[in-house]
Order: sequence, then structure tokens, then C-alpha cells
Amino acid sequence: MIVDRGNDFPQDIQNRLLTYGSDIWHFRDDMNRVTTRSRNSYRGEYRGFEYITPRIRVTPRDLERTRLTRPASVHFICSPTRALQIISEIQEIEGWNPITIFEPIPDRCIPEELPSLKVVLPHIAILSPNAEEALSLLSLPLVVTKPAIENAALEFLRMGVGKENGGSVIIRSGALGAYVVTSDMKGQWFDAFWSSAENIDHVVDVTGAGNSFLGGLAAGLSIANGNIYEATLYASVSASFTVQQLGLPYLTVGSDGVEEWNKDSPRRRLEVLRQRHDREIENKNH
Repeated sequence: MIVDRGNDFPQDIQNRLLTYGSDIWHFRDDMNRVTTRSRNSYRGEYRGFEYITPRIRVTPRDLERTRLTRPASVHFICSPTRALQIISEIQEIEGWNPITIFEPIPDRCIPEELPSLKVVLPHIAILSPNAEEALSLLSLPLVVTKPAIENAALEFLRMGVGKENGGSVIIRSGALGAYVVTSDMKGQWFDAFWSSAENIDHVVDVTGAGNSFLGGLAAGLSIANGNIYEATLYASVSASFTVQQLGLPYLTVGSDGVEEWNKDSPRRRLEVLRQRHDREIENKNH
């Protein structure tokens, strides 16, 4: 990940990032500017987002000549117009054909952006708005129910997602989980890890949960050889660690070399979620 450090970049954040290892970061310094900052605000179910300092746009070309060059997946959060520019830059780099995961930026998830989104869809592999964003783009009532989400996902898919309509739609729906529908029009629901009432106290702050989900999805796609259903389990587990506290989850490594996040094993959570999902499918089929 590229991190642009300005002249006010906090040392405690620097130290915290390095606890994850130095090999996943590419730091760029500019002492002539401040670090980009933004503000998330929540009013009920509505999320607001705004930059409070000038931002720096990261482009695919910025990855060239770094150890992060040509990743297998690219996740971008932006307007549809900006997404087309990113896709164009990717296509200009010979021999690079990543899985493209597009998350429309919240303030552009409005009906007026739908025509631009339709232009983008054939060029991406996965579209993933959250539930409110999906309903807003389609001018549908902002009442989040499973049937409403399923209908929205199918509507996006019918617009033509991916090359030769071979793409997928994932609508992230908070406590309801995530709905995944692929080009065969077959959809599946996946639980959020902390989905039951007795586990609600584990959800402290949902800021960054979507980013974590889609980062986990990208990793899962690599591990599971492109199986989007299996990858969504990885995505849900990834998000489960992000929502447990304000800020980043805590990584520790035991004497046996095994990593734990927030004093728990990602592999354990993955297996718990997989078994839960398999049981739900089995019950549904009976």
C-alpha cells in the first residue's frame, strides 16, 4: 500500500503501521505539504465523508517501479468517471490484467451517476457498493431488506458487469451480511461474522469495514483461485477484525510463529464462518 506522508504525519501511526511489517508499505514523503486527512460522520444509518485537507490521488502508474508493481487485484474507491481513468491506465500497462474491484465513492452514489456507472461496468470484474449506496444509485427506497438488496444486485448485473457479462456484484449490507450474485444470476447471502445478537458488543466502530472487506476479498480471490464465494468468507473475516475497535486491529505473533489478530486466529474465524454458511445452505435445501 502506498502511504503519502506529509510534514505532520503522526509518529504513533507510523509505529503502528510498522507493527504489520515494513514490506507491505511504500512510503512517499513530501515535507512541503500536510498529510491528507478526512472526516467520517454518521447520522443513524447515513454515512458522510469529506476531505478536510488537499488529497493526493494514487494511480496505477504510481505502483510501477515499486515492490507493489502489478498486483493481482486492484480495488478502487472513486466516482465512475474516475474509475474509467483508472481502468484506462491499467490497460496501458502491457501484460497486466488484474481483477478490478470497484467501490463507488459514497457521495457519488446518486441517481445522476447511474449513466456513467453503466459505462464503467463492462470494464470491471466486481462491483461492490454498500446497501444504501446501491439503493440510492437505482433510485429505490432506502429501506434495507434482503429482497430489496437481491433485486438491486440483479438489476446491476443485468446492466452488464465485466467482460462479456462475466462479472459479479457484491452488495455489503452491514449486519445482514453480504449478497453475492454472479453472471449465472445465482446469488448467495454470506453472514457478517458478528451477526447474532449475543455478538453485537464486538462491533465497536464500522469505519473501514468496507475497505477491509474488499481487501480480504482480494486476498481470498488469490488464495481460492478466483472462487468468489470462498473469497467472500475471507472478506467477512477480514472485516470482523476491523470493527472490533477504534482504529486498526492488533497483530501479535506467538512463540510458534502463528499470527493472531485481536487475540484470535483468522483461520479459526474462517472455519467457523464456513461451517455456519454450509449449515445455512443445507437447511435451505431441505
